Amino acid sequence: MDVIQVPRIAGALLFLPTPYVDERGFFCRTFDRAVVAAAGLDPDAFEQDSISRSAKGVVRGMHVRSGAGEAKLVRCSSGAVLDVVVDLRPDSPTYRNTEYFDLTGENQVSVYVPAGCAHGFQALTDPADVSYRIDRAHDPREDVSIAFDDPGLGIEWPLPVTLMSERDKAAPSLAEASRRLT
Repeated sequence: MDVIQVPRIAGALLFLPTPYVDERGFFCRTFDRAVVAAAGLDPDAFEQDSISRSAKGVVRGMHVRSGAGEAKLVRCSSGAVLDVVVDLRPDSPTYRNTEYFDLTGENQVSVYVPAGCAHGFQALTDPADVSYRIDRAHDPREDVSIAFDDPGLGIEWPLPVTLMSERDKAAPSLAEASRRLT
């Protein structure tokens, strides 16, 4: 497994596994404690694993957590998504940068999203399963959503948005949400 730093988002990493493919399909290691530690992350820091399933066109995001924030490893385990990370850490050298990642069940690439960065994705297939390894227990009082179509974010979603949660539909602008992050 190779690890690549993401230049446009300070502290973000891509974990590139090596799928072994044969006539049965493939086998792939998606988490390796030693590789994670060598990349400078504490493999014991992760508290929970979660998974979401989305239909084609669904947007989930943009989400960030207040307080201590939340770091996570994100991987599309089946299907395909366009994954988006926006650096919202005012003291970061990559503040307000946006980066896009093509995550698929074929490539099994994981993105490490540092605390303080907003995260979201759009499902490109029907369905698309996304797995999350999160470093803190969920506290809904710290959830912050940002309008997925806020011009301040300037995210270019590849498909028309077919569905999203009520919370995401009602999400405030980046300017309004930023007040909850300080």
